[in-house]
Amino acid sequence: MTTGPSVDEHAERFTLLRPLLFTIVYEILGSATESDDVLQDSYLRWAEVDLATVRDTKSYLAQLVTRQALNALRAGARRREDYIGPWLPEPLLLDENDASADVVLAESVSMAMLVLLETLTPDERAVFVLREVFGFDYDEIAGAVGKSVTAVRQVAHRAREHVHARRKRFEPVDAATTAQITEQFMTAAATGDMEGLLSMLAPDATWTADSGGKATAARRPIVGAEKVAAVMVGMFRVAERMPDVRIETVVCNSAPAVVVYSGDHLEGVFLVEITDGKITNFYAMRNPDKLAAIAVPRQISR
Repeated sequence: MTTGPSVDEHAERFTLLRPLLFTIVYEILGSATESDDVLQDSYLRWAEVDLATVRDTKSYLAQLVTRQALNALRAGARRREDYIGPWLPEPLLLDENDASADVVLAESVSMAMLVLLETLTPDERAVFVLREVFGFDYDEIAGAVGKSVTAVRQVAHRAREHVHARRKRFEPVDAATTAQITEQFMTAAATGDMEGLLSMLAPDATWTADSGGKATAARRPIVGAEKVAAVMVGMFRVAERMPDVRIETVVCNSAPAVVVYSGDHLEGVFLVEITDGKITNFYAMRNPDKLAAIAVPRQISR
Protein backbone atom coordinates (compact mmCIF):
# COMPACT_ATOMS: atom_id res chain seq x y z
CA MET A 1 0.00 0.00 0.00
CA THR A 2 1.35 3.44 -0.92
CA THR A 3 0.99 6.54 1.17
CA GLY A 4 0.87 10.20 0.16
CA PRO A 5 3.48 12.85 0.95
CA SER A 6 4.24 13.19 4.62
CA VAL A 7 3.68 16.24 6.79
CA ASP A 8 7.46 16.66 6.68
CA GLU A 9 7.38 17.25 2.93
CA HIS A 10 4.75 19.96 3.28
CA ALA A 11 6.86 21.61 6.00
CA GLU A 12 10.10 21.21 4.04
CA ARG A 13 8.73 22.88 0.91
CA PHE A 14 7.13 25.71 2.87
CA THR A 15 10.19 26.32 5.05
CA LEU A 16 12.47 26.45 2.01
CA LEU A 17 10.37 29.22 0.46
CA ARG A 18 9.45 31.02 3.68
CA PRO A 19 11.84 34.01 3.24
CA LEU A 20 10.37 34.63 -0.23
CA LEU A 21 6.78 34.20 0.98
CA PHE A 22 7.37 36.49 3.95
CA THR A 23 8.83 39.17 1.69
CA ILE A 24 5.85 39.03 -0.68
CA VAL A 25 3.35 39.36 2.16
CA TYR A 26 5.32 42.06 3.99
CA GLU A 27 5.51 44.19 0.84
CA ILE A 28 1.74 43.84 0.40
CA LEU A 29 0.84 44.53 4.04
CA GLY A 30 3.70 46.64 5.40
CA SER A 31 3.45 44.73 8.67
CA ALA A 32 5.82 41.99 9.84
CA THR A 33 3.40 40.94 12.57
CA GLU A 34 0.47 40.57 10.18
CA SER A 35 2.75 38.83 7.69
CA ASP A 36 3.60 36.18 10.28
CA ASP A 37 -0.12 35.65 10.88
CA VAL A 38 -0.80 35.32 7.15
CA LEU A 39 2.01 32.78 6.74
CA GLN A 40 0.73 30.74 9.67
CA ASP A 41 -2.78 30.67 8.23
CA SER A 42 -1.42 29.91 4.76
CA TYR A 43 0.62 26.99 6.08
CA LEU A 44 -2.46 25.42 7.65
CA ARG A 45 -4.15 25.60 4.24
CA TRP A 46 -1.03 24.29 2.53
CA ALA A 47 -0.84 21.32 4.90
CA GLU A 48 -4.21 20.13 3.54
CA VAL A 49 -3.12 20.27 -0.12
CA ASP A 50 -2.48 17.06 -2.06
CA LEU A 51 1.08 17.63 -3.26
CA ALA A 52 0.50 15.38 -6.24
CA THR A 53 -1.71 18.15 -7.66
CA VAL A 54 0.96 20.87 -7.26
CA ARG A 55 2.96 21.42 -10.43
CA ASP A 56 5.05 24.37 -9.21
CA THR A 57 5.41 24.78 -5.44
CA LYS A 58 6.81 28.32 -5.61
CA SER A 59 4.00 29.57 -7.85
CA TYR A 60 1.32 27.76 -5.84
CA LEU A 61 2.49 29.11 -2.49
CA ALA A 62 3.04 32.64 -3.83
CA GLN A 63 -0.55 32.69 -5.07
CA LEU A 64 -1.82 31.24 -1.79
CA VAL A 65 -0.09 33.79 0.46
CA THR A 66 -1.01 36.66 -1.86
CA ARG A 67 -4.70 35.81 -1.62
CA GLN A 68 -4.46 35.64 2.15
CA ALA A 69 -2.49 38.92 2.28
CA LEU A 70 -5.13 40.68 0.18
CA ASN A 71 -7.85 39.42 2.52
CA ALA A 72 -5.90 40.79 5.49
CA LEU A 73 -5.23 44.11 3.72
CA ARG A 74 -8.92 44.65 2.93
CA ALA A 75 -9.98 43.59 6.43
CA GLY A 76 -7.62 46.16 7.97
CA ALA A 77 -8.66 49.05 5.71
CA ARG A 78 -11.04 50.52 8.29
CA ARG A 79 -8.35 50.45 10.99
CA ARG A 80 -6.07 52.43 8.69
CA GLU A 81 -8.79 55.04 8.15
CA ASP A 82 -9.27 55.51 11.90
CA TYR A 83 -5.54 55.57 12.66
CA ILE A 84 -4.30 58.58 14.62
CA GLY A 85 -1.57 60.50 12.79
CA PRO A 86 0.61 59.19 9.95
CA TRP A 87 0.67 55.44 9.36
CA LEU A 88 4.08 53.93 8.61
CA PRO A 89 4.99 50.32 7.83
CA GLU A 90 6.51 48.30 10.66
CA PRO A 91 10.31 48.60 10.57
CA LEU A 92 11.94 45.38 9.41
CA LEU A 93 15.13 44.46 11.26
CA LEU A 94 17.13 42.48 8.72
CA ASP A 95 19.16 39.38 9.45
CA GLU A 96 22.85 40.25 9.37
CA ASN A 97 23.38 37.52 6.76
CA ASP A 98 20.75 39.02 4.48
CA ALA A 99 21.86 39.60 0.89
CA SER A 100 21.96 43.39 0.66
CA ALA A 101 23.64 43.19 -2.75
CA ASP A 102 20.24 42.56 -4.36
CA VAL A 103 19.40 46.12 -5.39
CA VAL A 104 15.84 45.33 -6.49
CA LEU A 105 15.10 43.57 -3.21
CA ALA A 106 16.69 46.36 -1.19
CA GLU A 107 14.58 49.00 -2.91
CA SER A 108 11.40 46.97 -2.65
CA VAL A 109 11.57 46.79 1.16
CA SER A 110 12.83 50.35 1.66
CA MET A 111 10.59 52.50 3.81
CA ALA A 112 10.24 54.99 0.96
CA MET A 113 8.93 52.30 -1.39
CA LEU A 114 6.57 50.82 1.19
CA VAL A 115 5.12 54.26 1.93
CA LEU A 116 4.64 54.79 -1.80
CA LEU A 117 2.93 51.39 -2.16
CA GLU A 118 0.40 52.54 0.43
CA THR A 119 -1.00 54.90 -2.22
CA LEU A 120 -1.98 51.98 -4.48
CA THR A 121 -5.19 49.97 -4.31
CA PRO A 122 -4.82 46.48 -2.78
CA ASP A 123 -4.94 44.80 -6.22
CA GLU A 124 -2.46 47.28 -7.70
CA ARG A 125 -0.10 46.73 -4.81
CA ALA A 126 -0.21 42.94 -5.06
CA VAL A 127 0.19 42.96 -8.83
CA PHE A 128 3.09 45.43 -8.71
CA VAL A 129 4.92 43.43 -6.04
CA LEU A 130 4.47 40.08 -7.78
CA ARG A 131 5.39 41.40 -11.23
CA GLU A 132 7.99 44.14 -10.71
CA VAL A 133 9.81 42.73 -7.70
CA PHE A 134 9.44 38.98 -8.03
CA GLY A 135 8.92 38.58 -11.79
CA PHE A 136 5.92 36.26 -11.74
CA ASP A 137 4.09 35.65 -15.01
CA TYR A 138 0.78 37.40 -15.63
CA ASP A 139 -1.14 34.11 -15.56
CA GLU A 140 0.32 33.30 -12.14
CA ILE A 141 -0.61 36.77 -10.87
CA ALA A 142 -4.11 36.40 -12.31
CA GLY A 143 -4.57 33.27 -10.20
CA ALA A 144 -3.39 35.14 -7.12
CA VAL A 145 -5.67 38.17 -7.43
CA GLY A 146 -8.68 36.54 -9.07
CA LYS A 147 -8.62 38.56 -12.30
CA SER A 148 -8.17 37.77 -15.97
CA VAL A 149 -4.71 38.00 -17.51
CA THR A 150 -5.87 40.99 -19.58
CA ALA A 151 -7.11 42.79 -16.48
CA VAL A 152 -3.88 42.01 -14.62
CA ARG A 153 -1.81 43.50 -17.45
CA GLN A 154 -3.86 46.70 -17.21
CA VAL A 155 -3.51 46.83 -13.42
CA ALA A 156 0.25 46.23 -13.71
CA HIS A 157 0.64 49.07 -16.23
CA ARG A 158 -1.38 51.46 -14.06
CA ALA A 159 0.56 50.56 -10.90
CA ARG A 160 3.91 50.80 -12.67
CA GLU A 161 3.13 54.26 -14.02
CA HIS A 162 1.96 55.43 -10.59
CA VAL A 163 5.09 54.18 -8.82
CA HIS A 164 7.58 55.40 -11.41
CA ALA A 165 6.00 58.87 -11.43
CA ARG A 166 6.47 59.24 -7.68
CA ARG A 167 9.57 57.22 -6.91
CA LYS A 168 12.83 58.97 -6.15
CA ARG A 169 15.93 57.51 -7.70
CA PHE A 170 17.08 54.71 -5.43
CA GLU A 171 20.80 54.35 -4.99
CA PRO A 172 22.07 51.90 -2.39
CA VAL A 173 24.53 53.63 -0.09
CA ASP A 174 27.53 51.51 0.80
CA ALA A 175 27.82 50.42 4.41
CA ALA A 176 30.82 52.62 5.18
CA THR A 177 29.18 55.78 3.82
CA THR A 178 25.93 54.96 5.59
CA ALA A 179 27.70 54.46 8.90
CA GLN A 180 29.70 57.66 8.48
CA ILE A 181 26.74 59.89 7.63
CA THR A 182 24.57 58.39 10.37
CA GLU A 183 27.30 58.68 13.01
CA GLN A 184 28.09 62.28 12.04
CA PHE A 185 24.44 63.23 12.13
CA MET A 186 23.82 61.62 15.52
CA THR A 187 26.89 63.36 16.96
CA ALA A 188 25.73 66.71 15.61
CA ALA A 189 22.23 66.18 17.02
CA ALA A 190 23.58 65.14 20.42
CA THR A 191 25.79 68.24 20.65
CA GLY A 192 23.19 70.64 19.27
CA ASP A 193 25.37 71.44 16.23
CA MET A 194 22.68 72.98 13.99
CA GLU A 195 25.15 74.00 11.29
CA GLY A 196 26.46 70.45 11.10
CA LEU A 197 22.93 69.04 10.94
CA LEU A 198 21.85 71.40 8.18
CA SER A 199 24.91 70.49 6.10
CA MET A 200 23.76 66.84 6.05
CA LEU A 201 20.05 67.44 5.41
CA ALA A 202 18.42 67.95 2.03
CA PRO A 203 16.55 71.31 1.91
CA ASP A 204 13.17 69.54 1.75
CA ALA A 205 14.05 66.87 4.31
CA THR A 206 10.96 65.41 5.96
CA TRP A 207 10.28 63.95 9.40
CA THR A 208 7.32 61.54 9.59
CA ALA A 209 6.39 60.01 12.94
CA ASP A 210 4.04 57.10 13.61
CA SER A 211 2.73 56.91 17.16
CA GLY A 212 -0.82 55.68 16.62
CA GLY A 213 -1.75 58.12 19.37
CA LYS A 214 0.06 55.89 21.89
CA ALA A 215 3.29 57.88 22.30
CA THR A 216 4.49 61.46 22.04
CA ALA A 217 5.08 62.37 18.39
CA ALA A 218 4.15 64.95 15.79
CA ARG A 219 0.73 64.20 14.29
CA ARG A 220 1.74 65.57 10.87
CA PRO A 221 4.92 65.29 8.76
CA ILE A 222 7.48 68.04 9.42
CA VAL A 223 9.08 69.43 6.26
CA GLY A 224 12.24 71.52 5.87
CA ALA A 225 15.84 71.04 6.95
CA GLU A 226 15.74 73.62 9.77
CA LYS A 227 12.55 72.19 11.28
CA VAL A 228 13.82 68.61 11.05
CA ALA A 229 17.15 69.59 12.62
CA ALA A 230 15.28 71.27 15.48
CA VAL A 231 13.23 68.11 16.04
CA MET A 232 16.39 66.00 16.23
CA VAL A 233 18.09 68.32 18.71
CA GLY A 234 14.93 68.38 20.82
CA MET A 235 14.71 64.59 20.72
CA PHE A 236 18.25 64.24 22.05
CA ARG A 237 17.54 66.70 24.85
CA VAL A 238 14.56 64.60 25.89
CA ALA A 239 16.64 61.42 25.60
CA GLU A 240 19.27 62.86 27.95
CA ARG A 241 16.65 62.96 30.70
CA MET A 242 15.67 59.31 30.24
CA PRO A 243 17.08 56.76 32.70
CA ASP A 244 19.76 54.47 31.26
CA VAL A 245 19.30 55.81 27.73
CA ARG A 246 21.04 53.77 25.05
CA ILE A 247 21.30 54.57 21.33
CA GLU A 248 22.36 51.99 18.76
CA THR A 249 22.65 51.84 14.97
CA VAL A 250 21.08 48.94 13.08
CA VAL A 251 19.90 48.15 9.54
CA CYS A 252 16.17 48.23 8.94
CA ASN A 253 14.51 47.97 5.53
CA SER A 254 17.91 48.07 3.81
CA ALA A 255 18.72 51.48 5.30
CA PRO A 256 20.51 52.89 8.35
CA ALA A 257 18.33 53.10 11.43
CA VAL A 258 18.77 54.31 14.98
CA VAL A 259 17.14 52.53 17.92
CA VAL A 260 16.68 54.29 21.25
CA TYR A 261 16.28 52.37 24.50
CA SER A 262 15.45 53.57 28.00
CA GLY A 263 16.78 50.72 30.09
CA ASP A 264 15.38 47.61 28.42
CA HIS A 265 12.40 49.49 26.96
CA LEU A 266 12.52 50.29 23.24
CA GLU A 267 11.44 53.93 22.90
CA GLY A 268 11.66 54.29 19.14
CA VAL A 269 13.18 53.30 15.82
CA PHE A 270 14.32 56.06 13.47
CA LEU A 271 15.00 55.15 9.86
CA VAL A 272 17.15 57.36 7.68
CA GLU A 273 16.81 57.75 3.92
CA ILE A 274 19.88 59.06 2.11
CA THR A 275 19.92 60.32 -1.49
CA ASP A 276 22.97 61.85 -3.18
CA GLY A 277 24.80 61.99 0.15
CA LYS A 278 22.04 63.98 1.88
CA ILE A 279 19.45 62.80 4.38
CA THR A 280 16.07 63.25 2.69
CA ASN A 281 13.70 61.50 5.08
CA PHE A 282 13.40 60.41 8.67
CA TYR A 283 10.78 57.82 9.51
CA ALA A 284 10.18 57.76 13.26
CA MET A 285 8.40 54.71 14.64
CA ARG A 286 7.03 55.38 18.12
CA ASN A 287 3.94 53.16 18.18
CA PRO A 288 4.72 50.53 20.87
CA ASP A 289 2.58 47.93 19.10
CA LYS A 290 4.68 48.20 15.95
CA LEU A 291 7.96 48.44 17.84
CA ALA A 292 7.35 44.95 19.22
CA ALA A 293 7.85 43.55 15.71
CA ILE A 294 11.47 44.67 15.54
CA ALA A 295 12.58 42.23 18.23
CA VAL A 296 13.10 39.43 15.68
CA PRO A 297 15.62 39.77 12.81
CA ARG A 298 14.05 38.70 9.50
CA GLN A 299 15.38 37.00 6.42
CA ILE A 300 14.04 38.24 3.09
CA SER A 301 14.46 36.82 -0.37
CA ARG A 302 13.23 36.97 -3.92
